[in-house]
Amino acid sequence: MSTFKAPKGTYDLIPPDSAKFLAVREAIAAPLRNSGYGYIETPGFENVELFARGVGESTDIVTKEMYAFETKGGDRLALRPEGTASVLRAALEANLHKSGNLPVKLWYSGSYYRYERPQKGRYRHFSQVGAEAIGAEDPALDAELIILADQAYRSLGLRNFRILLNSLGDKECRPVYRAALQDFLRGLDLDEDTLRRAEINPLRVLDDKRESVQKQLGDAPLLRDYLCDACKAYHEEVRDLISAAGVAFEDDPKLVRGLDYYTRTTFEFVHDGLGSQSAVGGGGRYDGLSEMIGGPALPSVGWALGVDRTVLALEAEGVELDLPASTSVFAVPLGEEARRVLFAKVTELRKVGIAADFSYGAKGLKGAMKNANRSGARYTIVAGERDLADGVVQLKDMETGEQTAVRVGEIVAELESRLG
Repeated sequence: MSTFKAPKGTYDLIPPDSAKFLAVREAIAAPLRNSGYGYIETPGFENVELFARGVGESTDIVTKEMYAFETKGGDRLALRPEGTASVLRAALEANLHKSGNLPVKLWYSGSYYRYERPQKGRYRHFSQVGAEAIGAEDPALDAELIILADQAYRSLGLRNFRILLNSLGDKECRPVYRAALQDFLRGLDLDEDTLRRAEINPLRVLDDKRESVQKQLGDAPLLRDYLCDACKAYHEEVRDLISAAGVAFEDDPKLVRGLDYYTRTTFEFVHDGLGSQSAVGGGGRYDGLSEMIGGPALPSVGWALGVDRTVLALEAEGVELDLPASTSVFAVPLGEEARRVLFAKVTELRKVGIAADFSYGAKGLKGAMKNANRSGARYTIVAGERDLADGVVQLKDMETGEQTAVRVGEIVAELESRLG
């Protein structure tokens, strides 16, 4: 047994469970690929200031949860705690916004890192699939992303999730609300850290999960009562477009995403079967983020969906994914000549797209057939010296137990026919 273990708060993806994670990633990505989103991949670490400016100096992510370190060359870097800032940085660096084709539509998949108290559904290393539409201010884009996420979840078989929707206003109307909220918060019994956060970004206090804080927020002013006419009209169009697409949502006037860069549309996907860690994904519009990190004005919107949380939601609903068999055909050679012939046939099967495996090592028939059973293969090819002398192999249906002699030269075509 190894003396090393995975670091606290992390996990290993191991077969067969890892197949679920791959299927979830693919299902989330599929509607994006069909909607003009191109794949982007960014480094696992970035300059600390990218997240400090973009995510927000007052957020728990930056103040408490970010893995930051200094390189030998003196650079201050951080493992990425979220994806949006990195994707926008990469798009700006590559001048994608100057191509003349806005919005720039990108999707990504990867691992992210936050120093949190580990618990079910909350890890220090986690996986997300995300999407960003950069460079256009259009309610249809906000609606599109919400609809695509809903489509992805439903394609997996998830049903018991809810979409929470709110508007956070913009630079015109939010300052008025911010002042009103700060006045309200100053009158509450809050600890010094929370009061300090209220002075920097009071909306972050609304997102505080502690019961001692939440029970004092019942009469807090609501942002929807302070929205300017433009923000009200924008939000109504987002709501109308989502409704017209048949996607159900709930208005949540207290919904505040945990990152400072959000403006106007904000939304969250929650699943009530996950207990306290009910959020499976979320996102919103971030019209000022590009300028925060030194770029031009580029109104944008995006989301990130948690792969880990989605898998837990599927398990909570008892949804069994229809996963393709990792192995359809298993070859069992008996003797050196059979090893040569069947190995060649396995290679041919793989070339035509049939998942095939081989009995490696010097195993007898009994041990090799045990491996064939464990592989989950629908068919097993068995051949010995006598079979090859007759120019055949034995094809066994592992479900029915039926065994048929098939000519060596015809085995690939026969399996293509049977497996469709």
